[in-house]
Amino acid sequence: MTVKLNERNRPEPDVLVFRADADAGPDQTWYRPEDVVIAVEVVSRDSQERDREVKPRKYAAAGIPHYRRVEENDGLPVVYVYELDPMTRSYVPMGIFHNRLKLTVPFPVDVDLTAVDRRR
Repeated sequence: MTVKLNERNRPEPDVLVFRADADAGPDQTWYRPEDVVIAVEVVSRDSQERDREVKPRKYAAAGIPHYRRVEENDGLPVVYVYELDPMTRSYVPMGIFHNRLKLTVPFPVDVDLTAVDRRR
């Protein structure tokens, strides 16, 4: 599923959280930025620049309120949490989570990151 930023720009987040009323059915292939609550990118060796710089800049400019970036450190996920500053249309870092991801915004989340499967 992609986010349609404009006619020539439809990035595809690794995970996408959208408003329930934006679901148009099984033939839908994209969401509008205003329908997206959180965009998540999982960084891999070949996606570092895209996921750390390019995509967050595009998501922020489009007004997507929350961005999460997941990276790997010693076999475990590390989650970087960002929220949109509406005045600058850029993301502000809100925290880096190593062992436990516990958030209340935009909805409650509590994940034990040490329990994530370590496949190699």
